[in-house]
Parts: sequence; structure tokens; C-alpha cells
Amino acid sequence: MEEQKKNPAQGLSESEQVQVRRQKLADLQAAGSDPFALTKFPQDAYSADLKEEFKDLPNETDSGKKVALAGRLMSKRVMGKASFAHLRDDKGDIQLYVRRDELGDEAYAAFKKLDVGDIIGVKGEVFRTKTGELSARAEEITLLAKSLRPLPEKFHGLTDTETRYRQRYVDLIANPEVKDTFVKRSQILKEIRAYLDEKGFLEVDTPILTPFEIGASARPFYTHHNTLNMDMVLRIETELYLKRLIVGGMDRVYEVGRIFRNEGMDPKHNPEFTTIELYQAFTDFHGMMDLVEELYKRLAQKICGSMVIPYQGKQIDMSHWERLTMIEAVKKYSGVDFNDWKTDEDAIASAKEHHVELPEVPTKGAILAEFFDAFVEDKLIQPTFIYDYPVEISPLAKRKPGDPAFTERFEYFIDCTEYGNAFSELNDPIDQKGRFERQVAERKAIEPDCKAQVDYDYVNALEYGLPPTGGLGFGVDRLVMLLTDSASIRDVLLFPTMKPIDQ
Repeated sequence: MEEQKKNPAQGLSESEQVQVRRQKLADLQAAGSDPFALTKFPQDAYSADLKEEFKDLPNETDSGKKVALAGRLMSKRVMGKASFAHLRDDKGDIQLYVRRDELGDEAYAAFKKLDVGDIIGVKGEVFRTKTGELSARAEEITLLAKSLRPLPEKFHGLTDTETRYRQRYVDLIANPEVKDTFVKRSQILKEIRAYLDEKGFLEVDTPILTPFEIGASARPFYTHHNTLNMDMVLRIETELYLKRLIVGGMDRVYEVGRIFRNEGMDPKHNPEFTTIELYQAFTDFHGMMDLVEELYKRLAQKICGSMVIPYQGKQIDMSHWERLTMIEAVKKYSGVDFNDWKTDEDAIASAKEHHVELPEVPTKGAILAEFFDAFVEDKLIQPTFIYDYPVEISPLAKRKPGDPAFTERFEYFIDCTEYGNAFSELNDPIDQKGRFERQVAERKAIEPDCKAQVDYDYVNALEYGLPPTGGLGFGVDRLVMLLTDSASIRDVLLFPTMKPIDQ
């Protein structure tokens, strides 16, 4: 494919090229040929479909099929009475063969004035050239939209990540493989929905604007509702509303939800992101474990075509999932046995001995979680469930029968990263109220000015009766990163959060 160097305006600065293009537009408008006045074009074929349909067409052979193609002019090589160009449509690129004798003098002259980046419609016959490239012999070319800005220099290899994320529209033009990532993202969501729908789950929507900040550690965004004259919070989870629906008798529900957290940004975190939370009555966290494993195996096979998928230089085997309690994992990777700690003081001493950071409230369970962060998480490359979490860090999970210091909760890890979180949901309203109140009190002790409140309406809902329920939440963006071998969350968000250039 020809690149921008074939453009006669190549030696001009960008601002000069913009002026040249604007003048071309003005000339067209003055001549009564304003491309922006056109409203449609009878597109009836796509590049990839034609290549498949005529894959066996011999060289130097006409197909006998006339088509109407539409898309962006990606290259142009003018050679006297005949020229070659490439058009990019929604499914790929196709070569155009443009002859003056076929178009006529006036139309051919108009074609020569087109710029790389212009949106055009082309009618003509499909054929294969002597060199074997499937092409369209142009019989009519229509300028449908004038591109007033030139594509960046060397646009076929645009690699400046800042430009790519800020101007995704340019990135999609310059790097066609980027579109493949977002096509896969859509396929992943479609496949997840199909799986859950087959399991009898109902997709629902819950509020994004909520009346107050709950006591969770995640920091929210605030806004103000003028009519009600009240501050409102953008949700940090969908959990409490979904479980209200389980109380109401909707036994299997899920939501693909946009979540907002006013926290840090890095390759795995964006202030707004997408999660899927689902809740199933009359099952527990083991049921959720089985669901995760079955779903992820299905996604690997359907999206990647294999149970072993590449991710950032590693081979991830989705067919095998290890299951360890947090106590077992910490003992395996650090040598420290939680059962040797008789008191919180023992745990504190062990943390200091092993140079493990102490949590804000240094209890045995919270310190165990710090040991996990320090010694275990970065070892979990292959899919692993870690379960039986300390109650101190699991305010919404049901306590383990016979061991109330721990809860029926798991998280699962792939390539040293947490991908999801699940519970046997706490359905004791008295226990839940107490945990919420302690959580809010601890937050306010650390941050006296925080606005966190207990969600007493949720406690009220529990008092009507929540059946035994398994719940699961996982991040869609990280899952898409995994299944598309993408290093950064910004690579799987069409428009990631960016600081404005002028700031």
C-alpha cells in the first residue's frame, strides 16, 4: 500500500496542508459540489467479503460483479492515464484501479485532487490484477466527506501512545489491529451474556447515582443534584442494589455496570471501568468458583481458540485452576503459618520479622492479608482461586461455619493480578449491621472528615430475608486485556481517562 509520501502536499507543514485541503473544499463548494451536502451512498459490499467470495478468481480475470464500496482513501498513486489507490472500509482494505478512459476526463481530474483520508464512494467491477491483487475497477467515484486534516506522518505505524489514547479516532485509522481488540471486547461481552442467560440469569440495571457514600475503602466521585439540592455519589459497586433484588425474589441477576472510583491510575486501573456482578440464590461461593472456571474456559476457547492463551510473553493454561485457602497460600510461599499466631501481638511480631507492612488496624486476619500481598500474589501466574478470607477485610461475606474469624470468600488470580471476587453472601442482618457500623467507624477514625454512612436501607432489606446466595464480581477490562494480550487497560478502553493537554 502506498503511504503518505506519495501525497503531493507531503513537503508542506501540517498547517499548510490543512489550508490546501480547506481551499479544495471551498473550490468544490463554489462549484456546487459540496461533499458535506450528501446524505448517503448505496454501499452494498465490503472488502473482506469480496476477498472471500473471489478467493479462487484467477489473475487477470474479471468477476462480472459490480459493487458499490465506501470508506476512507488510504493511499493514492497517480500514473498518467491510470492510477491505483486503496480504500479502507469497515472490514478491511481493497485496491482501486482508476483509469481516465473509464471515468472520463473531468471525473479523473477530480480523483487526482482527492487527498489521503478523504471518505469516498466507488462503483465498479471486481477483478484480479496481473499481480494477483483483488481490486475494483472504478467506474464512478464520489467524494462523500473531505478530510481537512492530514493523517500523521508515518501514520501506518503510529506508536505515540499519548496521541493514540487521546485521539482514538486517529489510532483506529492508523492501526487497524486496534479495532480488532474492540471487536473482541464486544464478542467477549456477548459471550458472557450468552453464558449467563443460558444459566437462567436476568440482566438488570441499577442506579449509577446513589444518595450517599458507603463505608467501603474505595473513594467515590461526588456530584450535586440541583432539583433535590443534595450531593450524590457515583457508584463504586453494583452489589447492594443487586442483592436487594435477590431479596425481592429475582433469584439470578447480573449487571454489566460502569463503576467510578476516585483513585489512582496505572496500567491496570482507570477511574471509570466496567464490571460484571452476578448473584444467585440458593448457592454458595463454591458454586461461584465452578461458574468462574466454566465461564473462563468457554471464553478462552471461543475468543482465543485454545485453552492455552498467550499473555505478555507467558502461556496461561486456562484448563487448570488451582484452589488454595489464604492460610495455605501464605504458608506455601512465605513459610509462615497463621495457626502459629495465638494473638494479634504474635502476628505483629511476625510481620515485623518478615518486613511486612502493618495494616491500619493490625489484627491477625488483616496481617495475614498483608502477608498474602507481600509473598503470594506475585507468584500466582497460572489461574488460582484463593479462598477463606479474614473477616476483617470481608465485610459482606458470610462467616465460615465453625471458624468465625474467616469468611466464605474467594478471589482469583491470573498472571499475578486479581481478576474477580466472590462470596457466600452475608444474609444475617444483625451481623451485617454490626460490620457496616464498625467499617464506617474505622473509616472516620482514620479520616474524620469523610462522609461515609451505613446503608441502613440495605440492612432493612436483609431483615425481610435474603436466601443463601452466591455472589461474584469481576472486571471486564482486565478480562479483555487477558484475552487480547494487551499490556495496559488503556489499550482496551476506547477513550481512557486522560489529563487535558493544556493542564
